[in-house]
Amino acid sequence: MRKGNLLLLHGALGTKVQFELLKELLSKELNVFDLNFEGHGDRSSNNDFSIDLFAENVSDFIHEMGISKTNIFGYSMGGYVALQLALKNPELVDRIITLGTKFNWTSEVAEQEIKMLNPEKIEEKVPAFAKRLEELHTSNDWKIVMRKTAQMMTDLGDGKKMNDEDLRSIKNEILVGIGELDNMVTLDESIGAADALPNGKLKVIDGFKHPIEKIDMSQLASVIIGFIEAHQ
Repeated sequence: MRKGNLLLLHGALGTKVQFELLKELLSKELNVFDLNFEGHGDRSSNNDFSIDLFAENVSDFIHEMGISKTNIFGYSMGGYVALQLALKNPELVDRIITLGTKFNWTSEVAEQEIKMLNPEKIEEKVPAFAKRLEELHTSNDWKIVMRKTAQMMTDLGDGKKMNDEDLRSIKNEILVGIGELDNMVTLDESIGAADALPNGKLKVIDGFKHPIEKIDMSQLASVIIGFIEAHQ
């Protein structure tokens, strides 16, 4: 049987490097692709960050690679980008699995989130994290990546988010995943998104926290493959 396609989309402040083990595990069953969004990792950019821009990056990548249609796994922000792509270019997307994707964007929520995105404070208080970001973003200043991410979150809180009407327009089979111990995304907002999506399904994953470094990749691979195979 011919292998299906799967594209991995990283989260805010992240890069495709974080998916190395997951890609290896999934490649036994699927043709796995990944990419860095503009301004992340080894990919430079002069543009402001936005979900629309990143969805355009994915659309361009799919066309460049000659992929007719693909399943997508999106971690955190990557899940939001996957849904935006499905909204604008449904013909490119098969099934979507999200994990730890935030849907409840208000100005208050954005304000809370960006309090944690102060480069100078991070450099002072959490130098190991600052060093890791420097290692990940080889062609970019991680402080600029962080500031652009904070501005994107502000924009989402100010109205540039997907609303329930948008979600109701997405007809793809979608698994909305949330870690049982996720302290950045609420169960309520995940349930709300799964309910709004016509073919949405919620999955709470036992023991999973939000940070990708703390996720069991073997367990995640099983969830992804199980969902794709169940809907073939």
